[in-house]
Amino acid sequence: MRILLLSHYWAPEVGAPQRRWNRLAEALISRGHELAVLAPAPHYPGGRLLQGGGDHMAGSIRRDVTGAMVHRTIFRPYSSGVCGRGVDQMVAAADSVRLGVERFRGANRPDIIVGSVPGLPTLPAALAVGGMLHRPVVVELRDAWPDLLLSAAQWSPPLSCPSTATQARQTRRLDVVGWGARSLLPPLITRLEQEAAAVVTTTDSFAQVLRSRGVRRVVTVRNTGATTSAGRSPVGRCRSDGVLNVLYLGTVGRAQGLGFAVKAAHIAQQSGTPVVLRIVGDGAQFQEVATLARSLGAPVEMHPAVPWSEVDQHYAWADTALVSLQSWPAMSVTVPSKLYEIMSAGLHVCASVDGEARRIVEDAGCGDVTTPQDPQALASLWRALAADRSRLDVTGGRRWLADHADAEVMTDRYESLLRQVSGD
Repeated sequence: MRILLLSHYWAPEVGAPQRRWNRLAEALISRGHELAVLAPAPHYPGGRLLQGGGDHMAGSIRRDVTGAMVHRTIFRPYSSGVCGRGVDQMVAAADSVRLGVERFRGANRPDIIVGSVPGLPTLPAALAVGGMLHRPVVVELRDAWPDLLLSAAQWSPPLSCPSTATQARQTRRLDVVGWGARSLLPPLITRLEQEAAAVVTTTDSFAQVLRSRGVRRVVTVRNTGATTSAGRSPVGRCRSDGVLNVLYLGTVGRAQGLGFAVKAAHIAQQSGTPVVLRIVGDGAQFQEVATLARSLGAPVEMHPAVPWSEVDQHYAWADTALVSLQSWPAMSVTVPSKLYEIMSAGLHVCASVDGEARRIVEDAGCGDVTTPQDPQALASLWRALAADRSRLDVTGGRRWLADHADAEVMTDRYESLLRQVSGD
């Protein structure tokens, strides 16, 4: 097959969408398929062209390490905030439509088009390219759209309010954005999802939601456990100092709500539990979380995002790893890809989640679960783990992944869907 993929995120950027498609691209190309990618010049997460990104400027065409031919679109620089990122995604998506039609018509026309969403504007962009090239479109939904929009008013709650006037302005702005997002966009997004030839989700629970809305041909292709050191030893579980090392490695954004974990670390420390929370990553709330940790004097280390080659050393440091989601309704049908990565590393999971993610942790027996965004409950769990370190020894994560999220099986499922759709 000749596959054209539209995505807002692509290597050399580092993140869950990039890792998922790095693996899928290599697998599909190794099976004899051709993959072309439309993606903006690398600028995630900071909103500026990455250092060394000169070879990936807008308009460039390069074959990357996966074997995919990557066509770079323009992007709009941003600093922080939902609006800046949203405008950037719209600009890149619009340029994807232009380049897609310009470069892939006629003899270059693909057999099938895939639009990978996050980057919500990628959804209409992929459908537009498919319509103009007269080719079927598969939409991959990594997040629960449009359900996430129902929580739009809670996307940017301040962790600490610098002033009453500032808080009032933020509240008014969020009220307007929230009303528009909840009222106007969900029906439109659902209609666009219904127009796709097929939709790929990463969770079974959200697939069921989409089927109930009349979306045709929905297939679950889970994220898979990333490759980390298979022989990881529990170096931190019998420390003489008794400190419980808790790691959060990933996006520090609104959906994760890590302010509550900082508060939990502070509560645990105040109660006499020796704990260190290490946060490694980047995102819209990184600075806010860091500010909260400083103001509380909480035992929290803040580290910037690291390349994949340095991930193992943080897992080796950790006694347990935190997975956190907000208590928004859409989060109950979401499973963070980070959960699979932690399970693959054989590390104990502290999961502050609900819904399908909670069920996975419980079924796998790979850790403990607390109510989302409850700092007292999380602090109590850390006290219990520090007192009984035998609870940190878990074995079920890798077994669950082998049974439910094997990389080859997931590639087979994706390839089979693409073949079916392109042959319709």
